[in-house]
This record gives sequence, structure tokens and C-alpha cells, in this order.
Amino acid sequence: MDSAPIVVHQPSPTGGRRVTARGNILGLAHSDDDVVEFLRRAGLPDAEDLLDDPAWVKWRGGRAHEYEAA
Repeated sequence: MDSAPIVVHQPSPTGGRRVTARGNILGLAHSDDDVVEFLRRAGLPDAEDLLDDPAWVKWRGGRAHEYEAA
């Protein structure tokens, strides 16, 4: 896999991070629980196990697992 199919984008100016899967917007996450729920709805039932796997999830801008306003 050349790049991770799931991207958690940089924190927005108002807080939260956009989450995409293969370029499709899944939602705006304000916590890891939100990311896990978006991925579960997208068909990944074991999503919580993927959050720290760089083959699956790329965290862009800011630190992983932080959702405060930029």
C-alpha cells in the first residue's frame, strides 16, 4: 500500500479534524471515538485497532489524537 487509505487532516481553526477515506469525506471528528465511529460506518469494524497503524491511517498536521483548534 503506497499511502494510507484513511487520512485524519489537520485540526480546523474551530476545532475538530476532517476524516477522509480514499478521498471521501467521512465527517468532522472531535475525538478518537468519532474517528472510530466514522470508520465503523464505512465498514471497518475493528477501526480502533487501526488508528496508530500508518499503513491504514495518516495523521496530517498537528499531533495524532489531538483535536483542539489550530
